This record gives sequence, structure tokens and C-alpha cells, in this order.
Amino acid sequence: MIGDGTALFTIGELARATGLTVRTIRYWSDEGALPPVTRSSGGYRLYDAGSVARLELIRTLRELGLGLDDVRKVLDGEKDVASVAAAHVAALDTQIRSLRVTRAVLSTVARRGSTAEEMTLMNKLARLSAAERQRILEEFVDEMFHGLDTADPVVRDRMREMAVDLPDEPTSEQVDAWVELAELLQDPRFRARMRRVAEFNAADRGPEAPAGASMWFSRKLVRLAAEARERGIAPESPEAGRILRDLLGDADPAAVLERLRSGVSEEVARYRELLSVVKGRGPASAHRAEFAWVVAALEARTGG
Repeated sequence: MIGDGTALFTIGELARATGLTVRTIRYWSDEGALPPVTRSSGGYRLYDAGSVARLELIRTLRELGLGLDDVRKVLDGEKDVASVAAAHVAALDTQIRSLRVTRAVLSTVARRGSTAEEMTLMNKLARLSAAERQRILEEFVDEMFHGLDTADPVVRDRMREMAVDLPDEPTSEQVDAWVELAELLQDPRFRARMRRVAEFNAADRGPEAPAGASMWFSRKLVRLAAEARERGIAPESPEAGRILRDLLGDADPAAVLERLRSGVSEEVARYRELLSVVKGRGPASAHRAEFAWVVAALEARTGG
């Protein structure tokens, strides 16, 4: 402090009083955020008590991540703190979403032991727009049902309209699931398998079959098989035969077995689980055990 009663401070005195470095204070002063109130006879910049308060506000705004341009506008009254804070919150939200994606990609790379090429692909898939993600799903469904006029329209339309958009604040699990799902949807082997599932479903639907019958059959299968497993009924037992008759009616058991085998692979089950995670529902059950019980029961009666 200058000892002539003017209560003026040099940069060094400000540094000692605030704990900031001389270099930082000088930089803020050079950038116009902390202009000196005057200069000493020797040319040194001098600041007053108002400068000390201004310096504390600059430090607070900088610690909150605001750039010096916004800091200057707040200090000069060109912007109010509330509007600058709101804009900064929006910018931070964008950064946080980007960091979540980055973290998820790196976690997946570390878990898989991926190559640089695989990492590049995963990063690209993770950062696709909502429209680009939807396009991948729609192309997959179109290929799956192309030319199958007897395919169940409810199943086809529900798959095509199923949103795969990530939320504004996706978890690492959701980003990881989307990357795996996108890879699966674009895998020619998986597409061929799902096409086979659609062909089986279309082949055993008669012209009078009501829309949504395939979904109804799956729900009934899961319910009956779950009850049978809970009661400890073995797939090869006579009681299992009665359950199958209730499930299948007059349908050919061998044809149903072939249809189920096409649709109960690990990849198909994983596809259902990944969709559930991406949509924020958690890892929903793919009912592997229930489908496996029905397949075993049919194999016991058709010779495998």
C-alpha cells in the first residue's frame, strides 16, 4: 500500500493480499479486465479498494470457467451475471455430454482391447446424430422385411418406429450399448439371421392371421414356459407335451422348432437387451431360459 494515504496498491501488494500470482493479475490487467486506476511516478500500475473487489469477482468468474471476454462484459455492465451463467451452463452441458461419450468409448476400447481402427469406428458410431442413428435402424428393418408381404405388420412397424436416440445425458452404459448395437445392426451375418427370422414368421402366417399374432405368440410362449419352469416340469415330460399343445394348437412342431431356433440365438437375444439399455430401461430379460425350455420340449418330440 502506498504510504501517502491514498490507499493505492501495486500489483505485488494485490498478489500478497489475494494469494493470486503477480503474473495472473498482470495478465488480467493487460487484457482489460482489471484496469489500473492510475500509475505511480515511476510508471507502476496502481489499484484501489474497488480494484480489490473487482479482482475477487474476476477470480470467481474465472474459477467458474467463464472466459475473459464474458468477464469483461459482466464487469462493464454489458451483461448481467444471470444471463452469462445461463449461457455457460448450456455450454457446460454440451461439454459434459461430449465427455460422457468420450469416457464410454475409451471404456469400451479398454474393455475390448480394441485396435486404433476399431477405436476410430466406435468413436464415430458414438457421435452420430439422432437422425443418423435412426437411419441405421430403418435400413436394417427395411432389409429384414423387404418383399415379405405376409410379414406381421405390427412387428415390422414397431421395429421401424422404435427410437434409438440417446438421451441428452446418456450414461456410459447407454453409449456402450449403442456402439455395440450399431455394430450388430450393420453386421451382414446378423442381418441375414434376422432376415431368416422374418421369413419364418411370414411363412407360417396365413392370409387370415390377425396383425400382431407373432407378438401374441411370443408373449404366450414366455408365460407358459416360465410357469412350467417354476413348477419344475422337465421339457421331455408328458406334462410338457400338454403345455406345447396349448401353445401350438394345430401347428407343426417341427416347423415351429425350426422357427424358434432361427430366433433364439445369442445375437438375437443380445439385440433385444441392447435396445432396452439404449432406451434407458436397463438390461431387460431376453427370456433365454423360457425359449430354451420350449426348444428342448420340441426337440424331445421331433427327434431334435
